[in-house]
Amino acid sequence: MTGNHKDKSITRRRALAVTGGTVAAGGLAAAGYQAAFADTATAIAEEATTASASASQSSGCMTLMSSVTEGPYYLDGALVRKDITEGKSGVPLTLRLTVVDATDGCTPVKGAAVEIWHCDAWGYYSGYTTANPGGSAPAESEDGSTADDDTYLRGYQIAGANGVVKFETIFPGWYTPRTCHIHLKVHTGGQKEDGTYEGGKVNYTGQLFFDDTIAEEIFTLEPYSKHSGSYTTLDDDMVYDGGGASSGLLTLEAVHKKDPSKGYKGFLTVAVDPDAENTGAGSGGGGTPPGDAPSGAPGGTPSASASS
Repeated sequence: MTGNHKDKSITRRRALAVTGGTVAAGGLAAAGYQAAFADTATAIAEEATTASASASQSSGCMTLMSSVTEGPYYLDGALVRKDITEGKSGVPLTLRLTVVDATDGCTPVKGAAVEIWHCDAWGYYSGYTTANPGGSAPAESEDGSTADDDTYLRGYQIAGANGVVKFETIFPGWYTPRTCHIHLKVHTGGQKEDGTYEGGKVNYTGQLFFDDTIAEEIFTLEPYSKHSGSYTTLDDDMVYDGGGASSGLLTLEAVHKKDPSKGYKGFLTVAVDPDAENTGAGSGGGGTPPGDAPSGAPGGTPSASASS
């Protein structure tokens, strides 16, 4: 990865909704990306070609979801990195996202910076570990595997010529009153500086979701099972609107069909408008958990004695 990913012809943009060849402002392409999950250069090149060809054949991108709130747990200064786990335990999740230009035949957006953040297996976010995740959960510090309480499960990746970014993380847990989800921002027009992404604008702010059947099976496994209480399903979530892939529901593929603990691969295609900007306000609630709910950036480094 080079130190400068700036493309002067592109800005950070708000996502647009596309159905067939029609573009409507404020959305994200959230279709399952059915492609080989290989790491070779050949496989990646073939994947980009397939995505471009499919877009051309349909005269536009797949159906997109509306922008939603960034929620109460965003932190500036996330690191540019592929592996965001920092030793956090949980079911492995490899996330592959492809950013395309909705206004130009769904061509890949080179240099797009995709930022994600999510809670750990017990519902805690780095930087906000004193916030109660609801139900009965161990203290965040009992995990004992975090390298830095301020940064785990947060990070950026910057797309290459094929528009693809890939993250290595864990399957998120849950917190009251939200369903299992991952937060997402797409940025363009900035560049990598000192390990973080600087400048540019935000295309899109949204959330990615998981099938209830898969999530509930995973939550019976360690360490998720140590968090007991009432889990919110997709139908009852305050943000997910029931639109399936068009509302951010990931396509998931099990690494081992008979053993969910081996992990999952998740796919999503994100279509953006090169000229639009998103403020992050969006629709839907932020999903603040009960007790000492944060209203902005944390006041300092989380306490090692944080509890549920």
